[in-house]
Amino acid sequence: MQTVRDGDGETYLLVKRSAESSRVRDPATGAERYVDNEELSVVDGESPLATAASGVPEPVRRTLGAVRDDRSLGLLAVVADEGPIAAIDLLDAADMCESDLHGALSEFRAAGLVAEAEVAGRRGYEATAVATEALGLLRDGSADEGDGVDEGDGD
Repeated sequence: MQTVRDGDGETYLLVKRSAESSRVRDPATGAERYVDNEELSVVDGESPLATAASGVPEPVRRTLGAVRDDRSLGLLAVVADEGPIAAIDLLDAADMCESDLHGALSEFRAAGLVAEAEVAGRRGYEATAVATEALGLLRDGSADEGDGVDEGDGD
């Protein structure tokens, strides 16, 4: 796989090259199409995996880089949904030890997902616009997992 650009400057992943045309994939949509080889140029020094990742919205990429597991994703969701929230209240609400909580919050701060805030005179945290957007995309994006209603037998 290679990163290529067409004559309009659009970046694609080269899927397959033949004599006269090449099949390319749009990293944003995953759609593939054929383009004449004369219209394409290889982009040297750009990782095809980085090109593939560029199709994922930046706030989501940033969040995925900072979130290690379900617990840390849940922590970010709590800060976004309930924040600003005092650090002491987070410690009570989270099933994390103080050092794990501090580590996760430090990673979130470094990624620009949370910011320090004062809550009722105490140190606390609030979600940034980047975190709020990322969580919105992850929750309401095109990966529809149902409407959240339990359609069991009513027992």
